[in-house]
Amino acid sequence: MDPSASASLVVRSPRQTVSLLRSRRPQFGRPERERNPPRRGREASGPKPSEVYGFVGSITVVTATAVYLAWAYAPEPALRSLGITYYPTKYWALAVPSLAMVALALSLLAYLGSNFVATPPPTSFSTIFDEYSRERPGAAAAVHVDAATAQGDEEEEEAERPIEPISDISIHHINNLMFGDH
Repeated sequence: MDPSASASLVVRSPRQTVSLLRSRRPQFGRPERERNPPRRGREASGPKPSEVYGFVGSITVVTATAVYLAWAYAPEPALRSLGITYYPTKYWALAVPSLAMVALALSLLAYLGSNFVATPPPTSFSTIFDEYSRERPGAAAAVHVDAATAQGDEEEEEAERPIEPISDISIHHINNLMFGDH
């Protein structure tokens, strides 16, 4: 295999390709040497700050969990033999997780309750229409058709008509579909 063939088999990742495309943007009014300053070392292909923060955060969480579990399960004489004499009482090993779970449950209940308080009652007209309601264009009167005719018409017209814009379905149309004209 000749060296020119192996040079043509270089594969670039999508991230490298995108970064190369970004550096090729046309920049007017600046000399060529200012447009593409030379890049060196880690500056050319260094990790993003979000990746660094994510890595450091994950290492911190794992370390803190290991220290917490060691403190919670190690007997006090073992901690003293290691030279660790200043630590909270073992009461907090159970109290903190219990309090956190109760706080989470209460916050979920408070969130659910606030949603119930903010929701209008079922008898309110704002559940049917309000200032943001949009009527369906061209739906002046609801015409009663049976299900077989409606399905046949829908299949014929489906290819011909475009998707309708988003709109609200009137309560009269819903009642007619669900309960009929009884």
